[in-house]
Amino acid sequence: VQLQAFGGGLVQAGGSLRLSCAASGRAFSRYTMAWFRQAPGKEREFVAAISWSWTYYADSVKGRFTMSRDNATNTAYLQMNNLKPEDTAVYYCAAVLKSSAVTRTKDYDDWGQGTQVTVSS
Repeated sequence: VQLQAFGGGLVQAGGSLRLSCAASGRAFSRYTMAWFRQAPGKEREFVAAISWSWTYYADSVKGRFTMSRDNATNTAYLQMNNLKPEDTAVYYCAAVLKSSAVTRTKDYDDWGQGTQVTVSS
């Protein structure tokens, strides 16, 4: 599946952004979708993932970020509220056809290009 992420931008601390990940190809509903992020000088880290039946979040974003999907439009979303400067990073969406392990970059087969999120203090 091909992925395209968009929706990043510059926001003040405490603000909100919604990222979108548009997927092409068939059987989108069967894919586990995820968001990762990578800050300068740091490794890419897991943010959130969603399957057809569950959603899972990194502790650092739990309660502030919400991941959802619309299988009718082949789109996954990441609603980010109460943003903090430490959320500044390039955000990537990823997909894998069925998986039980969802937090490692190697778990995912397909990646979109990143979208920059910058949170000012």
